[in-house]
Amino acid sequence: MLRNASFGQIMVTLPALLLAFTIHELCHGLMANWLGDDTAKRDGRLSLNPIKHIDPVGMLLLLIAGFGWAKPVIVNPVNFRNPKVDMALVAIAGPISNFIMAFIGLMILFPIYLYAYNAPIYLFEGLWIFTYINVLLGVFNLIPIPPLDGSKVIAGMLPDSIYYKLPPTGMFGMILLLILVFTGATQTIILPIVEAIHDTFLNAVGNIYMFFIEG
Repeated sequence: MLRNASFGQIMVTLPALLLAFTIHELCHGLMANWLGDDTAKRDGRLSLNPIKHIDPVGMLLLLIAGFGWAKPVIVNPVNFRNPKVDMALVAIAGPISNFIMAFIGLMILFPIYLYAYNAPIYLFEGLWIFTYINVLLGVFNLIPIPPLDGSKVIAGMLPDSIYYKLPPTGMFGMILLLILVFTGATQTIILPIVEAIHDTFLNAVGNIYMFFIEG
């Protein structure tokens, strides 16, 4: 994402990434805490401080290779009443938070675009990148390959007879994911979905504002 980017683009994109990653991981922790597991709270992860959520290796790879990750929130399913369903809820809380942030970002951007003609260009670029990054992170994390959130969401939909017999994935899922990312397969698959969702959000925001302006 940041590969081949200019210094100005990095200065705009990096804060957007940090905020998107931070809210994503925070929402995992908040959902787990709400469902009865306070591991994230005890680990200090229920925080808006990006430092609490940064993984040094993931951030370095993001800057160098354009692909990275935040520090995963640790969850102990033993503390849940229904581990299968509750793990799925914790998992999906992150992507949902990204989609909500994207929508809110567009709600802020739209009136600025309409009325604040003299606003700094970096304000437009920053908000636009923030909305796009959040949709991208939301869609990417819903890919059903471990350790991504999508694998846990899919697992939560399985019958108990299958769920409790699933083998541990170990590093296999991560290796497969890295292969897909660095061969460009994930871009081919998810970018059309990202564009469609982002356009849908943009059209929805536009319709909301037009309704109130014309009404």
